[in-house]
Amino acid sequence: MISARGGSLEVNQEKARVLIEALPYIRTFSGKTFVIKYGGSTRAGGVSDSSFADDLVLLSHIGIRPVVVHGGGPEISGWLSKLGISSVFSDGRRITDDETMEVVEMVLSGKVNRDLVTLVQKRGGRAVGIAGRDAGLLIGERISEGELGAVGRVISVNTEILDLLDRHRYTTIVAPVGVDRDGQPLNINADEVASELAGALKAEKLIMMTDTPGVLDSGKNLLTSLSPEQVKKLMIDKTIHGGMVPKMQGCLKAIEAGVGKVHVIDGRVPHALLLEIFTPEGVGTEITRE
Repeated sequence: MISARGGSLEVNQEKARVLIEALPYIRTFSGKTFVIKYGGSTRAGGVSDSSFADDLVLLSHIGIRPVVVHGGGPEISGWLSKLGISSVFSDGRRITDDETMEVVEMVLSGKVNRDLVTLVQKRGGRAVGIAGRDAGLLIGERISEGELGAVGRVISVNTEILDLLDRHRYTTIVAPVGVDRDGQPLNINADEVASELAGALKAEKLIMMTDTPGVLDSGKNLLTSLSPEQVKKLMIDKTIHGGMVPKMQGCLKAIEAGVGKVHVIDGRVPHALLLEIFTPEGVGTEITRE
């Protein structure tokens, strides 16, 4: 008895075409490092997490080395509210006293990080979750000794643990909690962490997954490709403004440190990571060297 396999010939031919279209990119990027910032604001009911985990597993299986830095702002705010602790911000940064720092570390290192690791492994991948304070990965210092509290900046990166995990083909998922030279934890912006790691690893790509389509012009149209000089001009004339400014500053710093290309994409789009990497059109903004 002959049984029919699912799908029409036309549908299956389209699937084959997509695979063939992706082949040159797979050849080019196999063996290369991608640092991916996965923002907390892109996650919606676990749907984005599932799509993202599938993408990571595929990248790993075709030989790409993904290093993920995740955020978790909404989750932190939610847990602070549950515990009766106010969320207070100054210029977009969460004021982080000792009590808040405990919750930040609990949520980022103990909840969000472990959830993502578990999901990747359920999808058939191999993942390890670490915080920036593990193995001296991220050494930092407080931005100020005043009102911001334990909000820090990165002053040095030790990639030894990332190289070790990569040799054993693990996808590393990093929580953006650093440590100062006295061993005290620091709440560090995930965009900055991703930029610093990408530069230290000399990554082929830094991919910022956000809750916007990419970089927009003054008419809210997507700008698909920009040079560093164009990005600077857009910041000067305030086309790039608000929370996008520090993100773009981190992108420019990564380019200056030797990262091949930076992408800003909408992480709410299912499989946005694959669409940006493996299609000619992409789905966001790319920032290239001059």
